[in-house]
Amino acid sequence: MLRLSALYRYPLKSGKGQPLQGIGLDKLGLDGDRRWMLVDEGTGRFLTQRAVAKMSQLSALWNEAGGLTLSAPGHGAIDVALPSTLEEQLRGVIIWRDTLRVPDAGDEAAAWVSAFIGNPTRLVHVPVELARTTAAGYGKDDDKVAFADGFPLLLIGQASLQDLSNRVGRPLEMLRFRPNLVVEGSEAFAEDGWKRIRIGDVEFRLVKPCSRCIMTTVDPQTGDRDPNREPFATLQQYRSTPDGAMFGQNLVNDGNGRLEVGMPVEVLE
Repeated sequence: MLRLSALYRYPLKSGKGQPLQGIGLDKLGLDGDRRWMLVDEGTGRFLTQRAVAKMSQLSALWNEAGGLTLSAPGHGAIDVALPSTLEEQLRGVIIWRDTLRVPDAGDEAAAWVSAFIGNPTRLVHVPVELARTTAAGYGKDDDKVAFADGFPLLLIGQASLQDLSNRVGRPLEMLRFRPNLVVEGSEAFAEDGWKRIRIGDVEFRLVKPCSRCIMTTVDPQTGDRDPNREPFATLQQYRSTPDGAMFGQNLVNDGNGRLEVGMPVEVLE
């Protein structure tokens, strides 16, 4: 039987992952997932572990006040309030091909993240009403995404990770690949053939394989890059397509609901 074996949320894009036992779903995927992002103060372009590997050591957790608590080794912690959506607090940002205006978290937060990154940096938040539309040509016209690369959710089969680990020659951490949902009980890469699944009361559409990048070479525990470019190098050898080396499936939830680790996963199509 297929079951949901793990859930992960990433409140800050490219920050540390947060394992969960249960979580709600809204129009943008998991509640609170990738609603915050760091951007270069000068250009407004988004920052990730692709260029700043130490972001893997940056913890971002939603706090009881409804804002974000940031912490990192050697930098202490800071509580950041949810910023206002008033026009004067909006900042123009660029994430891939999208340009949008979203609330800026203010100068105190900016000073903290700038000290961590080592360059002038701003922290921004995206509310549901300002979310982007998912990549054209996949899914529905009204599918929305917060600050995830292209789609609100990512699913990986546990057996797929085991297959890759066997080929690389050592156990790999699932968090290298930053999934939201992990499914066990399937064969390796069975998820490549799924189009629709149901977990609990929620149906999901699998809309596009996930093209992987150099971020997979960052050790989520230490922030160090693998000197042999693993596991990305192995993915390029046996999971390569004209659109990149694929590992995992992007998906979109149809409707709200709640997920709990251990729930059965039903393949509908």
